[in-house]
Amino acid sequence: MTNSLSEIARQKNIRYFLISFTDLFGVQRAKLVPAASIDSMAANGAGFAGFAAWLDMTPADPDILAIPDPTSLFQLPWETEVAWMPADLYTMNGQPIEQTPRLVLKRVLKQALELGYSVCTGVECEFFLLSPDGNSISDLRDRQSKPCYDQQALMRRYEVIREICDAMLTFGWGAYQNDHEDANGQFEMNWMYADALITADRHAFFKYMVKTIAEKHGLRATFMPKPFPHLTGNGCHTHLSIWDAAGKVNLFHQEQGELGLSPLAYQFIAGVLHSAEAVCAFSNPTINSYKRINAPVTTSGATWAPSTITYSGNNRTHAIRIPDAGRFEFRLADGAANPYLLPAALIAAGLDGIVQKRNPEPRYDNNSYTDPLPLSQVKQLPTNLLDALRCLKTDTVLPQSLGERLTAAYLKLKHQQWNEYSTYITPWELENTLDC
Repeated sequence: MTNSLSEIARQKNIRYFLISFTDLFGVQRAKLVPAASIDSMAANGAGFAGFAAWLDMTPADPDILAIPDPTSLFQLPWETEVAWMPADLYTMNGQPIEQTPRLVLKRVLKQALELGYSVCTGVECEFFLLSPDGNSISDLRDRQSKPCYDQQALMRRYEVIREICDAMLTFGWGAYQNDHEDANGQFEMNWMYADALITADRHAFFKYMVKTIAEKHGLRATFMPKPFPHLTGNGCHTHLSIWDAAGKVNLFHQEQGELGLSPLAYQFIAGVLHSAEAVCAFSNPTINSYKRINAPVTTSGATWAPSTITYSGNNRTHAIRIPDAGRFEFRLADGAANPYLLPAALIAAGLDGIVQKRNPEPRYDNNSYTDPLPLSQVKQLPTNLLDALRCLKTDTVLPQSLGERLTAAYLKLKHQQWNEYSTYITPWELENTLDC
């Protein structure tokens, strides 16, 4: 018999539980519940006012209930008397809140299972370590034009990186490498791929953990896509493979297939390429996101972000890279991507490619930065969030798979955000048009 959460609390000396959910903008909301009340909360849910989060609800709506998932429990290594659990959102009468990002991912994974597939994903999360005020990188000696893999700069942040990596090792995520990334003050930490929902929960917790441990060390961590115009931005490269329903056989792997991929894998890739402009609304969900893609050359000499809707072999200048047999890497996504909506959109688009038996067309192996293909030959990515939202609105694939309620709520709130941004007068406008 499975132990109750209160019994787990007694065994592990947990005094409080963070019941957490992620809203449509990727903001994590939580209530801190004492262990004495956790069994009741687990059964009945923690109450929240839906309007207080980005969920497209009103103050007149009844409370929503966050039901935690006890199979995804993380005891905080830096505060062991606290445990974090992701939650799903329901109405007071037990109906799911359809636009809950975690439930949207579950819904898409169910669609995959109905076709006989399970999905594995892995993510590469890049982040900056900044000064406490967030105005500059925290390491003033980190000034190289090509700082990627810089050993000295990496080890000057050893205490922070070690504490985060130790936590992942404790959790059994299979953490296997950490590095200084291409921008000054930027880092990446890698752990093993897993079932897509497990990876999404880990991704959500990782962002919370990195920010918290950075604060503990007097720093500020950010996953913002492009905090500095002259430096490479924060990506969230996503690796994906389709397996049989039991999760035992990688259906993307085929030894004799081109680059070690099966026809099923290429159909999936074709689906992602087909809906890529709409996927951008989720993989690149902020106004700032579009300063990372289609960006000018950075100090290091490359943005490491794509600008065209193309795929390639082991070539990092395209939206999709095939680095090895049995999987592909989606390089478009950035650090602001919602941990649940990003994989949901990717999987929805890819499943459509399988069902429709789509053809990915030719693979391009050119250097997109120095030898770009003509736009008459390839499609370019959206150049701003508004264009991506328009693509999502007219897309025939994602709204149906992700749900009309999710799509409507997301579009409404993101258009509100765009309209708010559009009211701001920027320094560039003043500098270039004040004398008109």
